[in-house]
Amino acid sequence: MANLNSLDLLVLVLFFISTLYIGWRTMRKAGQSSSEFFLSGRSIPWWLLGFSLVATTFSADTPNLVTDIVRRDGVAGNWCWWAFLPTGLTTVFIYAKLWRKSGVTTDIEFYEMRYSGSSGAFVRGFRTLYLGLIVNTFIMASVTLAIVKIFGVILGFSPLMTTLIAGTVTVVFTTVGGFSAVLWADFVLFIIAMAGSIAAAIVAVNLPEVGGLSALFANQEVAEKLSFFPDFGNTGAVITVLTIPLCVQWWSAWYPGAEPGGGSYTAQRMLAAKTPAHAVGATFFFNVCHYAVRPWPWILVALASLVVYPNLVALQDAFPSLPEGVKVDHDMAYSAMMTKLPHGILGVVVASLFAAYMSTIATHLNLGSSYMVNDFYKRFVKPSASEKELVKFGRIWTVALMIAACFLALCLQSALQAFEIMIMIGAGTGLLFLLRWFWWRINAYSEIAAMCFAFPIALYFKFGHQQVCCHFLNMTSEQFANSWLSNSGYQLVISVAITTIGWLLVTFLTPPDSKETLYAFVQKTRAGGPGWKKVYEQAKKDGVSLEGENDKWPVPMGILCSFVGCIAIYAALFSTGCFLYGCWAAAFGLLALTVVGALLLFRCWKKLEQISVDNGSESVENQ
Repeated sequence: MANLNSLDLLVLVLFFISTLYIGWRTMRKAGQSSSEFFLSGRSIPWWLLGFSLVATTFSADTPNLVTDIVRRDGVAGNWCWWAFLPTGLTTVFIYAKLWRKSGVTTDIEFYEMRYSGSSGAFVRGFRTLYLGLIVNTFIMASVTLAIVKIFGVILGFSPLMTTLIAGTVTVVFTTVGGFSAVLWADFVLFIIAMAGSIAAAIVAVNLPEVGGLSALFANQEVAEKLSFFPDFGNTGAVITVLTIPLCVQWWSAWYPGAEPGGGSYTAQRMLAAKTPAHAVGATFFFNVCHYAVRPWPWILVALASLVVYPNLVALQDAFPSLPEGVKVDHDMAYSAMMTKLPHGILGVVVASLFAAYMSTIATHLNLGSSYMVNDFYKRFVKPSASEKELVKFGRIWTVALMIAACFLALCLQSALQAFEIMIMIGAGTGLLFLLRWFWWRINAYSEIAAMCFAFPIALYFKFGHQQVCCHFLNMTSEQFANSWLSNSGYQLVISVAITTIGWLLVTFLTPPDSKETLYAFVQKTRAGGPGWKKVYEQAKKDGVSLEGENDKWPVPMGILCSFVGCIAIYAALFSTGCFLYGCWAAAFGLLALTVVGALLLFRCWKKLEQISVDNGSESVENQ
């Protein structure tokens, strides 16, 4: 346990005062209306939304997760989340403007805009409870678990004490200030969090036990984990670590912050943007920072932890008196490294980790509350509720969600466990979220089927698969653990296949949405392409004029922008790594590829924007 001195405590006090001041400053404006409380009046510039997205995804469990991955599978193991970059860039160049043009308050409201009748209302209500209560609470619980481990290791706090302190401060801040407080706090919190992670990496690498970058990379425990890619001689590792994430996971699995087509708090930021162009700028800025800027400080600390604490036994020996409820696992190594920090820097890093916790939890509290207010209370309970009543109800739900998350956090064990559960829950739903904007035949029953297939399959693989295989295949637990049946990558592919086939069958076996709903959706979003051709033809027969019928379809250029952007950002990520490794030729070669990719992306992006102007869907002033 690290003891905080007066300098560390001063840093923490200043941090708490600054965040609470932001909440107090935005309190009056947030209380004016539900639109202000949840979307800040749809007037936010791209840079502030971009910083907010980056801060939200820099949660307290992210360094723990990366440390867990690196210690188990090396740097290459990070492809389990690096593979979501194509998801993010297709959101940037294809879906961001569609979300902003939709004009909905939440991504849940989208369901009744896209689907007709009672089935659309059912999906909206069900997704409200499923995402707003179950999934959202689970996400907050996994982030709270991280801060429990961090404070348990660094400060010796019990899980109960940590959840009480962290939960109370965050819920007061979020309840008072609403979405505006979240955005401005995210801007400040991201700077603090990045400063803390960089400081932690510098100190960790230069510890006497580590001896600097050269000694770190030469260490036997570390050298075998430095590769950006899995060993291509190991077919199983290549398939599960690289092929499945890049070829299947990015488009098929739903994960918060990396939803195919955008969703949850990503959609909330796009909906709050000044214009569609600001929505695009915000999501692009986020993806550059998320994949090209942030990972290496966490990776360096994780690698250094392999020198200081090479295995779980070393961690257990170093912390024999952990508070009850704090389980020793690889994700704890990041917190363990923080105990090595000198005073002053320790205060900054503790503040940065709490800042990461606050930014993520505040976002999910506001998002979950917006679901419960806009898509449940206002839609199904009291449509005539006043704006003042809606804000009051939103603040009540903010508190309730925080309490639920704190209780659930005490039941989880590791960051990687939480990550794998979230991936499995959303497996197979991603293709639906991508196609519903561009294929008229998808209906509310498709959404219902996807959820009904994905969730029980995820529960089966996580909690019943081993028992079933051992019973029917006559396997021991050890045999199961060493077989392909226990591999999460193969389980993901099976889940995706079953869920996708299931919702496609249901789509063709159920009636399509009403013509009126489809016409209204196209009119509002100008969605086009081959998937809407039949709707445009039917509208012409009915004498209905739909805008966008003669538009040039921007999706092919959007796909090209996404592909070029992936090359540029991945090149920047690996160029940084090569500079750290001292591989100068590869570093400069990748840097050159980054520059060329960025220039080519700029040209393609200009052409994409020109398509919007030519189609008349966006003015030049908004570019």
